[in-house]
Amino acid sequence: MNIRDLEYLAALAEYKHFRRAADACHVSQPTLSGQIRKLEDELGITLLERTSRKVLFTQSGLILVEQAKKVLREVKVLKEMASNQGKEMTGPLHLGVIPTVGPYLLPYIMPMIKESFPELELFLYEAQTSQLLDQLESGRIDCAILASVPEAEAFIEVPIFHEEMLLAVSEQHPWADSRQIEMERLKGCEVLMLDDGHCLRDQALGYCFTAGASENPHFQATSLETLRNMVAANAGLTLMPQLAVLNEGSRGGVKYIPCIHPVPQRTIALVYRPGSPLRSRYERIAGAVANMVQPILTAQGK
Repeated sequence: MNIRDLEYLAALAEYKHFRRAADACHVSQPTLSGQIRKLEDELGITLLERTSRKVLFTQSGLILVEQAKKVLREVKVLKEMASNQGKEMTGPLHLGVIPTVGPYLLPYIMPMIKESFPELELFLYEAQTSQLLDQLESGRIDCAILASVPEAEAFIEVPIFHEEMLLAVSEQHPWADSRQIEMERLKGCEVLMLDDGHCLRDQALGYCFTAGASENPHFQATSLETLRNMVAANAGLTLMPQLAVLNEGSRGGVKYIPCIHPVPQRTIALVYRPGSPLRSRYERIAGAVANMVQPILTAQGK
């Protein structure tokens, strides 16, 4: 048994699919499958139920997966301690980011990070919140930028900025020329939403349900850009996070209107594992991102 075998096991538990787990580990599917079988032979236990089309772990397999995650976390700590022996902002940094933040935040912060911390080797991973938290727990990434959610309570959370959500409507919509919209005016409206798995969906739905709006039952989008195009086609309205609206104006036939009473918003934070010896590294990254983004959002809100 070696550390790589435990990484294969943890990846298979996360993705529940041999090919996707193999891709995540950068090996072929036969290699991963063969190593899992060798691990079973070495331990003398059955880890998987192979009669099912799905990847199902036996009870022994589930117990071993949890132990493997603990070992991988400790290995990660050892690597971080070794890395911390050099300069604080030197070496690899594996950073996760959610899809509703990454495309809009990274173009602003990447040049700044490279200029401010030139000796950091940055690796980026885009995935939904639940996947990033699993990867963070298993040690596959060092930290993640995501919207604050209760599921992240097990980690250290450093708030970076608060991001408003604006109402996006077509230029043909009766509200298109409004300077602002009270949330109660959404009562009875059907709102276009992202599909399950996006934390923005749950946050936006919370505000909409409180206002008396409901979700459009005929369509769910996989990305904010799909939502934007649907709104431009006058197929509905939606809430868009502030970063996704920067420099947009009415491009593509969409108008963005501030909402009030209440102002829908979310908190974007950087999260990392408790006890990490590289805590100061993550805190500096979070601070640098905040110093860059907060003035931009403030200027847009004026």
